[in-house]
Amino acid sequence: MNSQRIIEHFRESAELISQAQALLCEPVSQAVTMMFTALSNGNRILACGNGGSAADCQRFASKLIGRFERERLPLPAMALTTDSSTLSGVGNDFGFQSIFSKQVQAFGQPGDILLAISSSGNASNVVEAAQAALEREMHIIALTGGDGGVLAQLITDTDVHICVPHDRVARIQEMHLLVIHCLCDGIDVALFGGDLE
Repeated sequence: MNSQRIIEHFRESAELISQAQALLCEPVSQAVTMMFTALSNGNRILACGNGGSAADCQRFASKLIGRFERERLPLPAMALTTDSSTLSGVGNDFGFQSIFSKQVQAFGQPGDILLAISSSGNASNVVEAAQAALEREMHIIALTGGDGGVLAQLITDTDVHICVPHDRVARIQEMHLLVIHCLCDGIDVALFGGDLE
């Protein structure tokens, strides 16, 4: 692979970060407030996504249960992407589109949050999970890209949509990881205030 192609990846990513920071700052801040409020009220955060987005869900949940950058008590977060028996069983019996919604119906409570991650906003199982979350009187934080897809159409005034202004999946997923780190940091700052010691 020639170095110019590699440089182009870095350039495109850097340009997106520069472009997106002003656009995404407010919805990320709103998402932090929503998550902090839910956690403070004894609610929890459920997260779902496919492929790289599934890995992002697991990273997010692990940082809340373990730690991000400072020691604290575990926070209740759950990646709906990890139980292979549930995923394969529900997928076999009800279809792949139901693998997350069934878990939302089982575990979701009013006031909980669904972190729904889909680069296109059109993943059918993530969309179905969001619909189930709305039925359970949960809040949704949708992490998407492009035009936000179907998820953008489901978002209500009490939800948050963080939509990366790009169409390339690799760039969208890079931004999603940065946003997840901002969410984790924001929750810690809301809990403890100030900077790291």
